[in-house]
Amino acid sequence: MPWTPEQMPDQTGRTAVVTGPTVGGLGYHTALELLRRGARVVLAGRSADKLAEARSALLREVPAGAVEQLVLDLTSLAAVRAAAAEAAGLGAIDLLVNNAGVMAPSYSRTVDGLEVQLATNHFGPFLLTGLLLPQLVKSGDGRVVTVASLAHRLARSAPLGEPRAEPRRYGPVGTWQVYAQSKLANLLFTYELDRRLRAAGLPVKALAAHPGIATTRLVRNGPLGSIPLGRPVVETAMRALFQTPAPAAWPTLMAATADLPGATFTGPGRPGELAGPAVIVGSTHRSHSPADQQALWDLSERTVGLTWP
Repeated sequence: MPWTPEQMPDQTGRTAVVTGPTVGGLGYHTALELLRRGARVVLAGRSADKLAEARSALLREVPAGAVEQLVLDLTSLAAVRAAAAEAAGLGAIDLLVNNAGVMAPSYSRTVDGLEVQLATNHFGPFLLTGLLLPQLVKSGDGRVVTVASLAHRLARSAPLGEPRAEPRRYGPVGTWQVYAQSKLANLLFTYELDRRLRAAGLPVKALAAHPGIATTRLVRNGPLGSIPLGRPVVETAMRALFQTPAPAAWPTLMAATADLPGATFTGPGRPGELAGPAVIVGSTHRSHSPADQQALWDLSERTVGLTWP
């Protein structure tokens, strides 16, 4: 049955950490709906100024809302650890939404020597989730929602190579393939995390969601927004074909609040999964490979220096 925010249960008493809450984006609209239903929302992102901007915007919408800020730089493993240490003061966490991400940027490496997309979209969230797990367990009914993408279908393989190997520069095609691999990693991570949580008997579930294609700043300011057709043409096409960020956040909200089993993947319900009310969707055969799930988990533990759960 298609899902919309009208079906969201009351969130009073729940604490939700949402990464990547840029005003107007998916994370912002995820935080807004949670706030409207009574959740305490913790905004986590790189820029203290942008976090303050998002907090102010949310409080204009929900003046009595409980909104806090957490500076989090997913491109630095040390910064992720510092953010998790600060988050320890939050107490129990009921929901972690791994929403922050980058899409097909120019080639660069992080301070840890990792390709920036894999660092931001996978390794950083992997470490953050592991460090916050005790607080998710403490809630008694924790949930981790990781925002993936339709682009996972384009990945030719899982990102299982040595992440700190000699840098391999890539062109326009290569950067999209790495993005697709990072989104496949989101699903491999989610399915393996949920399996491990169940095996350990921990009261936490892992789910994933994808927004279809939305007119977010990530898309408008990324490679799609700079193609030779010109920005006005691109903007017009986006409005005609894509959905706005508010409904694009519905799959995330469904995964975060609906009565669903772990390892569920949600997305838009219209043809092509580009837009529409949220529904349960499928993912590629490769994303369900137990061997790739295990291999990526082992690689991720070595890369970030944390063995869990």
